[in-house]
Amino acid sequence: MTQAILDVLHDVMTSPWIYLALFALALLDGFFPVVPAETSVITAGVFAAATGAPDLLLVIVVAALGAFAGDHISYAIGRTTNDRLRNGRRSRKAFAWAERALAERGGLVLVVARYIPGGRTACTLTMGAVAYPRRAFALFDALAAVSWALYSGLIGYVGGAAFEHDPLKGLLLGLGLALTVTAVVEAVRHLRRRRRTAPEPELVASGD
Repeated sequence: MTQAILDVLHDVMTSPWIYLALFALALLDGFFPVVPAETSVITAGVFAAATGAPDLLLVIVVAALGAFAGDHISYAIGRTTNDRLRNGRRSRKAFAWAERALAERGGLVLVVARYIPGGRTACTLTMGAVAYPRRAFALFDALAAVSWALYSGLIGYVGGAAFEHDPLKGLLLGLGLALTVTAVVEAVRHLRRRRRTAPEPELVASGD
């Protein structure tokens, strides 16, 4: 069973169509976050290290370009459907978080949002909804897309290099590293939020 899975993955990863597929997945993930774009890039990185195909540099480039294009589609959707999205029962909290983060960090929030589940889409939609300057959005998004593609591709490559003769274990290691990074980011966010909302100690006036 394991060998059959590896054979299928190898056939997919050595096909020249893999680059188009990675681009499409990264693009769709910009406004349809259930698409496994990050997992696909990590898998490609694993096989780049373990078998030499696909080419790691091309994987990173097409993933970054797809993410950049997908974010701009999400931004455009935010510009045209802002009220409907903002008032949605499920999306209200995500929009509230994105607006607070945007006010605190500006365009750099795009980079942070890459590593928060659902944060990327909420952030790009919100930036479109509040009419964040498109040129500034493109600049910060280019940084976010490239950093995400590098992170995903290199994490997979590290896993593949560690288990060169067992790509499946390399894939599991790469996914584990990605989940660990996401968990750390979420833990830091949770601690910072608790500190911000913690009540200040009351001052007790001393009598004369």
